[in-house]
Amino acid sequence: MRILCADIGTGTQDILLYDSRVDIENGFKLVVPSPTMMVHRRLKALTRSGEDVLLSGLTMGGGPSQWAVEGHIAAGNQVFATPDAARSFNDDLDVIREMGIEVVSEDEAAALPEAVVRLELRDFDFPAIAQAFAQFGVSLDDLTAVAVAVFDHGDAPPDYSDRQFRFDYIAERIRANSQLSTFAFKGEEIPPIMTRLQAVANSAQGIDAPLVVMDTAPAAVLGAMLDNRVRQRERVVIANIGNFHTLAFRLGSGDIEGVFEHHTGMLDQAKLERLITALADGTLSHAEVFADHGHGAQINHAEPLTIVQDGFGAVVTGPRRAMMQGSRLQPYFATPFGDMMLAGCYGLLAGVAGVLPEIGAPIRASLRGEGGSGTPPWELES
Repeated sequence: MRILCADIGTGTQDILLYDSRVDIENGFKLVVPSPTMMVHRRLKALTRSGEDVLLSGLTMGGGPSQWAVEGHIAAGNQVFATPDAARSFNDDLDVIREMGIEVVSEDEAAALPEAVVRLELRDFDFPAIAQAFAQFGVSLDDLTAVAVAVFDHGDAPPDYSDRQFRFDYIAERIRANSQLSTFAFKGEEIPPIMTRLQAVANSAQGIDAPLVVMDTAPAAVLGAMLDNRVRQRERVVIANIGNFHTLAFRLGSGDIEGVFEHHTGMLDQAKLERLITALADGTLSHAEVFADHGHGAQINHAEPLTIVQDGFGAVVTGPRRAMMQGSRLQPYFATPFGDMMLAGCYGLLAGVAGVLPEIGAPIRASLRGEGGSGTPPWELES
């Protein structure tokens, strides 16, 4: 059984080809630039050459790509975008137009002059990933499943806070199921409000394997739980410090006892320590985090948690984990299966086992370190 897992972040996309026949550490891996970084670099080059651009395709992650679009327009160049592509930057097309982007229909896009450079947007590019593996003699035919993680704010109604809408979604998912796998969905069961996850499903059409999608931060936290030291803890606080967002969960026997989400750029070590401490002792309030321009907080279990236990304290993962280096909370930097960068992919695997129970047993065995037939990878057919 082979499963392709892709964790799409702001800086990188981290890719794991899981094979149940080998020890999980022997799975093939790629860490390459994220799609939004690839668009950013391409747009910066087009800004230097002074060329107009059409953005088409699907809704994808923004951030670096949006900053490059803004710079392209500020330099006096035109940017056209089809509606789905434009929603990569804001769900409200009027806001898109205010940015200086000209929103065009598919027919209008097709009629633009050939001199306008076409850039197709998508978070998940299966053909490109398959081609990359093929360069090393590895085929992605006959996959058992495909799993993709992206961060999705959701499509908030007009005049409703994006931050509140995102946290409403988090709280609703926890009410539905207090396990982190509640943030994983079969491709055909994605909530309609999660437009970026829906776009991933659209980009995966034609792949002859079931699709599972998941939010990036819960996937990373779920992956961090698979670290050998972390899995020995009955109750724990785990924080994923991402490039844009920090999401922390207080967990007891795998159940979500509490959560907060904030913007990483508004945090420093001292503030993050205060938030994690308040999450652990149950005093953190939604109003406090939201008033500080974060997404929010929720406490589901009253009994406080002692952060520092058995020689280490808060568990930390994510690309900006160094923010907690030297913290009084004695952070433990989780490295599931020896690889922090793949934490999200390992969490995705656990999510697949949750939503596709028919293939869950061998995945769970691998994640317990019991997988693999003992056959070395060089003796396996691709």
